Amino acid sequence: FTTIVVVGLKTINSYERNIDLFNNPFEDNYYTSTKYDNEVMGVVGDLDILANNYKSEEYIKSGQTINKEEFKRQEENLFNNYLHEKDSYNYYYDNENDYENTKNERLKEEFKEEYKKELEEIQENLIKKDLKDFKNIISKLQNKKGLLYYVRQGKIVFSNTKNNSNDEFKKYPAYVISDENVNLLAPKSYEDKKSNIGHISELEEIKIAFSKDYIREEMSIWKQDRDMIRNASYKLLVLFIVLIISLLYLLWFTGRKGLKDKEVKLSRIDKLYTDINIILIISIIPLWGLISSGIFYSLAKEVSLILIGINSFVSSSLVLMLLLSLVRHLKNKTIISHSLLFIVIKKAYEVGKDIYDSGSVAVKVAVAAIAYPLIAGITFFMFPITITGAVYLAHRKVKEYLKIKKGVETIKNGQIDYKIELEEEGEFKKLAEDINSIGEGFNSAIANELKSEKLKTELITNVSHDIRTPLTSIITYIDLMKNENDPTKINEYIKIIDQKSHRLKTLTDDLFEASKATSGNIPVNFEKIDIRSLITQGLGELNEQVKESGLDFRISRLEEKTYVRADGKLLWRSIENLLTNIFKYSLRGSRVYIDIADLGEEIELSIKNISAYELNISSEELMERFKRGDDSRSSEGSGLGLSISKSLIEAQDGSFDIFIDGDLFKVRMRLVKFFI
Repeated sequence: FTTIVVVGLKTINSYERNIDLFNNPFEDNYYTSTKYDNEVMGVVGDLDILANNYKSEEYIKSGQTINKEEFKRQEENLFNNYLHEKDSYNYYYDNENDYENTKNERLKEEFKEEYKKELEEIQENLIKKDLKDFKNIISKLQNKKGLLYYVRQGKIVFSNTKNNSNDEFKKYPAYVISDENVNLLAPKSYEDKKSNIGHISELEEIKIAFSKDYIREEMSIWKQDRDMIRNASYKLLVLFIVLIISLLYLLWFTGRKGLKDKEVKLSRIDKLYTDINIILIISIIPLWGLISSGIFYSLAKEVSLILIGINSFVSSSLVLMLLLSLVRHLKNKTIISHSLLFIVIKKAYEVGKDIYDSGSVAVKVAVAAIAYPLIAGITFFMFPITITGAVYLAHRKVKEYLKIKKGVETIKNGQIDYKIELEEEGEFKKLAEDINSIGEGFNSAIANELKSEKLKTELITNVSHDIRTPLTSIITYIDLMKNENDPTKINEYIKIIDQKSHRLKTLTDDLFEASKATSGNIPVNFEKIDIRSLITQGLGELNEQVKESGLDFRISRLEEKTYVRADGKLLWRSIENLLTNIFKYSLRGSRVYIDIADLGEEIELSIKNISAYELNISSEELMERFKRGDDSRSSEGSGLGLSISKSLIEAQDGSFDIFIDGDLFKVRMRLVKFFI
């Protein structure tokens, strides 16, 4: 940019005389050029002023060409001074500086008499000025060597030739002839300019012509000016293209190191707020123009060129840095969020929102009641819009209230799954969500109640079935014993009764233990337990059952001893229940995996086995009391083992979960680790 400015100024300063920079540098014909047209119109205009305005020296000296507006202005200034001297300025004026509305006509006459000499002097000065302008125009026309002219307006004639016939003017290569009968222009290429000389119709007759020497000299000057401007235009065009390409390159790569680099790198100047940045750019550009024009018109050419170049370099560098900073923010999508105005508005909004959200409904209503009059006062010039906005917001809140009212009535009438849908945030939406939660709570309570009733029914059915079966057998064999005399059969009956009574006792004990474990009435004595040793010793005690089951137990062993904080008896009771289930329900010949893992603050014990029965039941149902994997309930067991184990582990601050994957049954227990 600086180079373009310097090249342009150097081109202008390198030419000694003034040139018209608005001439078209790509004109090829002098007669159709702007320069020739201006030359013709200049001569026509001067002749028009001579014939219509000044007419002659005697006419000017008579004072008839005086500018009445100028004379009136100077006369009024003198009158104002006169009034101030009289201390009666306000009294004699209806309106300030209104000379025509002066109240006292007598005062005007006194003024004209007293200031007669000054007024005459003003008139003489204006006449002298017109005479000077008149002579300047005459001199200007006479100095144009090779110009022939004749103009007539009534009896007024101005001419520098004795022969004013049309034929005389037609001898010249370029001429203008206009009177009541003809309107001729030469050369032919200039005939399309007739419309530009329309005002000469006010003159009765005008004729001008230019000699060959005059045309040759003017054409030479025109070509020099044209070529100079044309060459400068080419240079400036090339420099402008280079400027655009360079600018596009900088805009594309600013903030990035390479073509594939998508991350935008911000610099120190990017800390400047974007709106301040824009204001600076807008300010620098006109400031550059003011400084450059002041330098250009007040200093010598050589000095002004250097200073304007420095000014252009500094200004363009600042604008470029600020512009690239805006582009980086645009790429980083922070051009709005990094503006000072946005930050102030956002901060004010956050403060207002915090105050609004932290308060009760009464506080919010009070804030709204205070805020609206303030907003209405600030925007008084658009009060109808403010009122419309307030009515619109009130209407929306009323609609939300009506939706909530309808929803409450619907839920009250029994449709508890009805949902109140509100889009806008606020107190009404919170209220609607709370009402929806009540409906969801009703549904959940009903579902839990139905599930509880179902479990009660199943519990009674299962307990009745499991207790009635051995009890029925005992009653049946007692009745048989009453009528049996064979000692052998009596002993056989007694043996069966003994088995069924033990079965009945086991069911009763399990039920009692399950009740105690569920109620949390079991005393827990926490101690340091080596869980690996506990399992190893327990399996040793159950060695016979292990052999009878035909199962292959695989125990993962940790390198170091693993201690848990638990009650040894209750922990073994839980594990024993699981092992008992494994002996009863596992597929014979399958493997049982027992894994111990250190989780940091907890120890995890997992036991996995393959079920002999198809596990078409969920883990949640299997945890229920009196539930068995054997739906037919033909196998031994009460169905309380898992429930008891879960309750005992939870009583020791642990967790108990089961997982089912096909026929794979897995139990996971987590106990609190004992830290030494």
